[in-house]
Amino acid sequence: MLYILTSDFSWQQFFFGSEDISFLIEIVLRTLIMFVTIIFGLRVLGKRGVKQLSIFELVVIVGLGSAAGDPMFYKEVGIVSSIMVFCVIIASYSLLTFLLAKFKKFEIILEGKPTCLISNGEFAITNFKKENLGNDEFFSELRLKGISHLGQIETAIEETSGDISVFYFKDEDVKFGLPIMIDSLKNHTRIFEKDTHYSCSFCGFTEKKDHGDNFICNKCSNSSWILSKNNLRVT
Repeated sequence: MLYILTSDFSWQQFFFGSEDISFLIEIVLRTLIMFVTIIFGLRVLGKRGVKQLSIFELVVIVGLGSAAGDPMFYKEVGIVSSIMVFCVIIASYSLLTFLLAKFKKFEIILEGKPTCLISNGEFAITNFKKENLGNDEFFSELRLKGISHLGQIETAIEETSGDISVFYFKDEDVKFGLPIMIDSLKNHTRIFEKDTHYSCSFCGFTEKKDHGDNFICNKCSNSSWILSKNNLRVT
């Protein structure tokens, strides 16, 4: 506020910066050219959604955005040099795509490989720890697929795109499993009050427990349990 009251304040500089107002016309032309260039660049990437993009494809998009943004409103950044950056990025992408199709190991290095997160209704603990995926986020993904407990899942795989692929047990094969509904996850216990199935809250290991049984999980040594569920999946 004090700055506005000073004598050297200029509304023209405040709104238009140090450039001449006539530069606005040039900005329109620059933006249109870069917009067409961006469309061309994205066309080369193909018709893939954001979640389907691999790591290096996201890098390509970020690089294209950076190369396109500066020449739109910086007079000192030339259009030709920016288009040259686009060409280099797109050529690099094309080369990487060729190498990915040619060499499987190169594809694994760049994009990783699918990871099994749930096997036979229980967490694949070793794999799950390697992934930067929180329980809440993962359970939310499963609930969106109509899953209420892990006993409904035969296998769940995290794809290289970050999507979760789920393969279900048939209704007659659904087993007791760790419930993942919000209210169920709050009811931890270390005492088996009734003779029924309980699931380890950490790894999903499930077995029938009798009153007074040892509460240490045989699979992960955790000591917190949740009453298991075996209801069918609602589709």
